[in-house]
Amino acid sequence: MVNPKDSQHQLKHTRKAGSTDPSGDFSYHAEDRPQEECGVFGIFAPGVEVARRTFFGIFALQHRGQESAGIAVTDGENLQIHTAMGLVTQIFDEETLSQFHGDIAVGHNRYSTTGSSELCNAQPIRLQSADGEMALAHNGNVVNAAALRVSLERQGAQFETSMDSEAIAKIIEINRDKPLEEGLLEVMRQVQGAFSLTMMTHDTLIAMRDPNGVRPLCLGELRNEEDGKTGYVVASETCALTVAGAEYVREIEPGEILFINKDGLESVHFKEESSERESRRALCIFEFIYLARPDSNLRGQNIHQTRRRMGEMLALQSPIEADVVIGVPDSGTPAAIGYAQASGIPFQEGLIKNRYIQRTFIAPDQTQRELGVRLKLTPLRNVLEGKRVVVVEDSIVRGTTTRRIVKMLREAGAREVHLRISSPPYKWPCFYGIDTAARTDLIAYDKSVEEIRQHNGADSLAYLSMDNLIKAVGQPKDTFCRACFDGEYPINIPSDVKFTKHVFAENGNGKEMAPETLEAEAQQTLEFEKVK
Repeated sequence: MVNPKDSQHQLKHTRKAGSTDPSGDFSYHAEDRPQEECGVFGIFAPGVEVARRTFFGIFALQHRGQESAGIAVTDGENLQIHTAMGLVTQIFDEETLSQFHGDIAVGHNRYSTTGSSELCNAQPIRLQSADGEMALAHNGNVVNAAALRVSLERQGAQFETSMDSEAIAKIIEINRDKPLEEGLLEVMRQVQGAFSLTMMTHDTLIAMRDPNGVRPLCLGELRNEEDGKTGYVVASETCALTVAGAEYVREIEPGEILFINKDGLESVHFKEESSERESRRALCIFEFIYLARPDSNLRGQNIHQTRRRMGEMLALQSPIEADVVIGVPDSGTPAAIGYAQASGIPFQEGLIKNRYIQRTFIAPDQTQRELGVRLKLTPLRNVLEGKRVVVVEDSIVRGTTTRRIVKMLREAGAREVHLRISSPPYKWPCFYGIDTAARTDLIAYDKSVEEIRQHNGADSLAYLSMDNLIKAVGQPKDTFCRACFDGEYPINIPSDVKFTKHVFAENGNGKEMAPETLEAEAQQTLEFEKVK
């Protein structure tokens, strides 16, 4: 069994509550977008090197989280789990993967949204269930985790991490005297928020998605042409199916629990028992704008093509006379191509991205901090000098990076800089698995479009309207979570819950929260939910 304690990759990188400068992340200052969430992967494939396929699967999902990663494998008797801090390629090598043997595996990439960024919070999680030892990987965020934690502790559960994900595991453990299916349905009943899960027992791979379907999860099939044996893969995005050698079958439905084993597929659908908790489909619309990889497909649509349509709609909505269109790489590029095509203005690469910028455990010095965005992006003077430039970006969150980019383009000789954003103003924080700033730190929270333009120094600024975003995505508006733009949260957010990564570990001063304080807050949350 791979023992994480013996791993050379045992490096801690802890972000304290309230921190805005994680010293080891060179790319942090270059990001003016919501940070990623997590990626999950699972495979059932007898006779296949499942650990290797899982490695490639979570490697394809690396964009969804870069803080830690892990793989769990079972051979039917033994469950091996290896987790560490860092990128997938920093954690796993041939020697490590060669120690995994089995037919089922789950994998995880983590970007912390609740629970600090340290090894104890890396996934997959090991737990006990009605079917014995299990492993669990979670993408999303549990909004009633504080109340659940207190309730579960009163029932005898002991928590070892500061993750909301562990509350899901403990619900399964508390119900291990019942059939596993009932324990999973209990998760559906009790947990509020976003959860796309991959889990495994000694003989079964399980995929599970919350009743709102906030985070994506899809199913693929592996077929061996030699013997006709079939295997299955589940993943956050279709790009991971491709690298694992699987063909897309369908999306896991909101509220669905899918069991995969030697007998095939068995699907169980959760039915809401109370009209007070009726769920509507609420896929995060930001998956289309920024989060998902451009080669992934979601709801039958290619992400790259959808982003191009956003750019086209933006050009028709907010035209401007200019000489060149550039995108902020990488996620702004498809929309920039669409803008150029619809406007007739030539598209060129005007900003070059350093693709080797990544999370590191070496702290930058002050000079590097001051360089900020220049560590990641370099302007092409021969493209920009003397030109009227349209810059297409997918979103503005805090406003820090766009201001630096505008300044950089002017220093490179741009005569005019016109910002075009392929999404509406980002005004509200996300509580469903994306790491965003507090609302007061969001630049659109209390500033008009004109005030934001003045702040970043552009000659003009325009955002894509909500109506045109919905047209570009081509799906009904009420099937998405759009809360970051319009404040309409599809799942109730307890008003007095501390929505920080350290809700279970620290208060705002970086000190451990007293148990009585946590219990009092959780009790208030319970009372709030009763009123609701």
